[in-house]
Amino acid sequence: MKVSRRDFLQSASTAIGAALLDRKSSPDELEKTIKEIRANLFEMINEEREVEKVPTVELDELATEVATKHALDMVRGAFASHWGRDGFKPYHRYSFAGGTDSTAENISAADNTWSTKSDALKLDTAYLHVRLYQEKPPNDGHRKTILAPHYTHVGLGIAVYELRLRLVELFVSRHVDVRPIVREWKPGDSVIIAGKIRKGYGLNYVEVFYEPLPLARDVNWLNSTRSYSLPNESMILRPKAPPPFKYADGVEGVVDFFDDGGFLAPIKLYKNEPGIYTIVAWISGARSVEPFQATNVCVKAL
Repeated sequence: MKVSRRDFLQSASTAIGAALLDRKSSPDELEKTIKEIRANLFEMINEEREVEKVPTVELDELATEVATKHALDMVRGAFASHWGRDGFKPYHRYSFAGGTDSTAENISAADNTWSTKSDALKLDTAYLHVRLYQEKPPNDGHRKTILAPHYTHVGLGIAVYELRLRLVELFVSRHVDVRPIVREWKPGDSVIIAGKIRKGYGLNYVEVFYEPLPLARDVNWLNSTRSYSLPNESMILRPKAPPPFKYADGVEGVVDFFDDGGFLAPIKLYKNEPGIYTIVAWISGARSVEPFQATNVCVKAL
């Protein structure tokens, strides 16, 4: 087995949230370094949000675990992409890890980090973040994600290997408590999604997106610059209009919405072929007049 000057130590603890092995460093030292790097990035993000007078975010364990696994995939595979080598996108990774909230991912990469010592890594990861934060319109999508007011949590993944450094910031919008849902079905099955929207927000509608099962991607494809999004194909489910009213197009609506913020939506996996359906609850409130995604619940039809 070939062993490079630096190799990975992947901790069993999700609290570490990154993997790095320098044979001169002990596991305790490496854990300490990663925790310091993450704390520094977390402080930077919240300081930037405070300057813009938007609510600060909390550090999220699941998002950190998901972000870390993607950072590891990128350094091991020598690529930088929102897609993984398995073809999964950020919202797939988070949802199939057990998440139900909507997410947005920032990634930043360097292939010439000059040292794996603690101080050097802190500087390099801070630079990778600042590069995202200092984007200028119209190419400022990463900055907008960092400062979007509806995000409530963030996960931070860091990985280093052979002078390759990857940073993944996975922002989470947690405004809906979704009941547990089975993640694997058959094409044509009917699924129920139910949950409760937290105080201060209301349901606009539920949108169900369909896409084929992901394909594995090679490094050349992954290293071609591209942004990610939800698929183009979708179906909108509106809340039931109170009788005897209907929507302007004559539709009555199918989503039950209750005074306490609870909702229940019957969903048909409408394609007669395998794929992934992503269920998005669009909500809005006093702080956010424009609807935004509050859930990205993915289920497979196999």
